Amino acid sequence: MLAIRLTEDIENRLNVLAKKTGRTKTFYAREAILTHLDDLEDYYLAAQVMSDIRKGTEKVHSSEDVRKALGLDD
Repeated sequence: MLAIRLTEDIENRLNVLAKKTGRTKTFYAREAILTHLDDLEDYYLAAQVMSDIRKGTEKVHSSEDVRKALGLDD
């Protein structure tokens, strides 16, 4: 369970959206969190991989090596 404080403006926007669509404020809050959470996960996980690459702890492959390994360079 998560409790959050919303600004009056956000609360009003959720109220209007919920009333106009017949869905709950909770539905839209959950949708907004899930959508943004996907973006945050993508960003921060990619940033971690880049950091690992720079530290030399993440292996990288050239496109030439990948093409050869997949048999795409004939």
